[in-house]
Amino acid sequence: MATTTMTMAKALNEGLRRAMEKNKKVLLMGEDIGKLGGVFRITDGLQKDFGEDRVIDAPLAESAIVGTAVGLAIRGYRTIVEIQFDGFVYPAFDQIVSQVAKLHKRSDGVYNMGLVIRLPFQGGIGAIEHHSESPEAYFAQTAGLRVVSCSTANDAYWMIQQSIEHDDPIIFCEPMSRYWEKGEVDLEQPPNGLFDAVVRREGADVTVVGYGASLKTILRAADTAQGEGVSLEVIDARSLAPLDIDVLVKSVEKTGRLIAVQESPHTASVGSEIVAEVSQRAFYSMRAPGLRVSGYHVPYPPTRLEDDYRPTVDRILDAVDRVMEF
Repeated sequence: MATTTMTMAKALNEGLRRAMEKNKKVLLMGEDIGKLGGVFRITDGLQKDFGEDRVIDAPLAESAIVGTAVGLAIRGYRTIVEIQFDGFVYPAFDQIVSQVAKLHKRSDGVYNMGLVIRLPFQGGIGAIEHHSESPEAYFAQTAGLRVVSCSTANDAYWMIQQSIEHDDPIIFCEPMSRYWEKGEVDLEQPPNGLFDAVVRREGADVTVVGYGASLKTILRAADTAQGEGVSLEVIDARSLAPLDIDVLVKSVEKTGRLIAVQESPHTASVGSEIVAEVSQRAFYSMRAPGLRVSGYHVPYPPTRLEDDYRPTVDRILDAVDRVMEF
């Protein structure tokens, strides 16, 4: 097995490179992704190696970028669009929900939308307004879109390639605060299907599910809980639309307790859907109501307050105490 260690940012770069080498119809498009290599350097060196016709520096116009990608998808190209920061996606929202999500169905299958929209999201980087939001629920609720999120370098490397090869449009959510963390990457074989949830840590007492940047916090909470005699089973959802409910139900049938962790506000959220679906399908196995640990229902705060806004180990452990005591 050929493995190497790299950051998540480098893993995404190498995954894009491999996809472009395999398929000459794979194009990249976004603001400053060419000569600069993107604000996070995810596309560093790709324009130099593949040319300006395949790695396209676009103007500051998200709606035009996504609209152009729709036209390219109709012509059979596989376009990966980079949105610089999550909060900048809203000018393209009409294109995404009205065109990207619907053209395959509207054309009765004549047009595929082999289109990936890369969306750096979640907080933890000390950024200003519109740079640390979690808009995944908007897209997960939109029929016709798939929404996935990586939490490790290995998943980043493989999931971006799997997304590019998929015929449905995919919102690819990347946790910005994890870009520079290193992990082992298997260069030969993808570990899971694109839409599979994964048990990251076996446990017996409480199922805790999250995605993106939340996974590291959940695993830290699991270490602390273990020292207090409570065993947490940690599940990485990875796919938010569709959700791999079967994996979650199987875990809750074992533990009897469920906590969903996310950075987005809890109202009408992915975590809400997880709790609702699992409660419906595993009701007679549950020993306590499912809980959500999330951001608050307020706009994302200034940098000095973001650690109070995002889920923390203490907030997760507080939820663990509540479900254990129920």
